Amino acid sequence: MEKIEVSFPGGKCIDAQVGGFHIHTDQPTKYGGDASAPTPFELFLASLATCAGIFAWNFCETRNISREGLGLHMECIDDEKLKMIGEIRFHLVLPQDFPEKYRDGIVRAMEQCTVKRHMQQSPGFSVVLETPETSA
Repeated sequence: MEKIEVSFPGGKCIDAQVGGFHIHTDQPTKYGGDASAPTPFELFLASLATCAGIFAWNFCETRNISREGLGLHMECIDDEKLKMIGEIRFHLVLPQDFPEKYRDGIVRAMEQCTVKRHMQQSPGFSVVLETPETSA
């Protein structure tokens, strides 16, 4: 994967340049931001939901199943003890004439979401400190 460049345009905004796209983030006003964009965590959650969505969409498309009426929302259930999300539930609305024989298959397809799989088999993380001379 290519490098993701991060910039600090001002305030609590943190932006990223990835794959030719500019992604803007901000913090809520209660944390000193202007609430002008999603937070990084909201983008993370959105990436999980949209990843599951594209797997459901592709499942239908490859089987010539109509996507009309296909819907998805993701529910995050808090773990009060850990002060984190304890469970994520995907609620998939199937198209009106969705074939019964594919119900388990579309669930299996959604479970192949790349973002989800990376959460389940999380990569290692490290921070490498650089000076302006070494970062070029």
